[in-house]
Amino acid sequence: MRWASGASDDAELESAVARAASALRAQLDGCPAHLAIAFVSPHHAAQFDRLPALLGDALGDALLLGCSAGGVIGGGRELEQCPGVSLTAAFLPGVDITPLRIAPEALPALGADAAAWHRLIDVAPQERPHFILLPDPFSFEAERLVLGLDAAYPGATTVGGVASGGRQPGSHALYLGDAVHRAGLVGVALSGNLAVDTIVAQGCRPIGEPMFVTAADRNVIRGLDGRPPLAVLEALHERLDPRDRQLARHSLFLGIVMKEDRVEYHQGDFLIRNLVGIDPTSGALAIGALVESGAVVQFHLRDATTSAEDLTALLRRHRGAATTPVQGALLFSCLGRGQFLYGHPDHDSAAFRAELGAVPLGGFFCNGEIGPVHGTTFLHGYTSAFALFRGRDC
Repeated sequence: MRWASGASDDAELESAVARAASALRAQLDGCPAHLAIAFVSPHHAAQFDRLPALLGDALGDALLLGCSAGGVIGGGRELEQCPGVSLTAAFLPGVDITPLRIAPEALPALGADAAAWHRLIDVAPQERPHFILLPDPFSFEAERLVLGLDAAYPGATTVGGVASGGRQPGSHALYLGDAVHRAGLVGVALSGNLAVDTIVAQGCRPIGEPMFVTAADRNVIRGLDGRPPLAVLEALHERLDPRDRQLARHSLFLGIVMKEDRVEYHQGDFLIRNLVGIDPTSGALAIGALVESGAVVQFHLRDATTSAEDLTALLRRHRGAATTPVQGALLFSCLGRGQFLYGHPDHDSAAFRAELGAVPLGGFFCNGEIGPVHGTTFLHGYTSAFALFRGRDC
């Protein structure tokens, strides 16, 4: 197995692809690329449809997977708010690559049996596949997909990111093989001599105490431990120190416990969701997720220091536990991270290199990140989700 990664900020798509692909060929050292993963910034939107042909000329018969991206990651660089093309290629002997194209109307209903998912994916569960998924945010229910895959393919690792950079339906590009799609989902199932490890760094810290949702209507919470959410927030605000009060003005979120069979909950146990609005009359709180009475939640704050410490700790934990070398990696990072959070570029890529070495790393800044926590796959926000690839037989 061999992986390679490169990126270019050239303003012309053709030259950007040529430069990034040249770096890949040098790293592959004569090995043919079986899989090519591409992410392209909206600065190249007028030429999105040219990418498959350009990649075919540059990398031969590799299967192309990719999407448009608000920012791209590759070759040790994170290119944000500028033209960017990221290319990652992999030589994968002993690995079967199954392309996945799912139209919005083809997605099975919630509660569909495993056989419906097996027919959709066309991969038997005995093959122990792993999935890389790239959904469109305007047309596809990514959360329904990951729930179905978890149930139908126990033991699989599912990672990916929601396409970004566009502002309306049809503005994103999804790449699979020679085709360019404007809705739905593209992805691959990888089976055979491949293992996938994951790191999901959320970068938020809990404040206050965990609480039960005691009244809710879809995404509106009306009671927290029997009190209006606004009253709970006002009491919490009074207990915060001045720095956290300032953070709460623009970096306050709600965490929903991902695994409710625990006695204690800690940082990293929560699915982070946006606060959408507060009704000052009733004290109700609207959030960016459906929530049910009985759920355990806790307010969270996000800042650069917490995010950096969380990521470093998780990378070091993986390094300490690893028994076989990582050959390549993908990073699916939230649009709210990067320079916006840290104030300078390349933070997460540099942290990855500092802890795990010169492993080829590609990826993009997403509208949502897909990755497992405690054995269950979620659609996250404000995270950096890493997929680490190594040979199963190593």
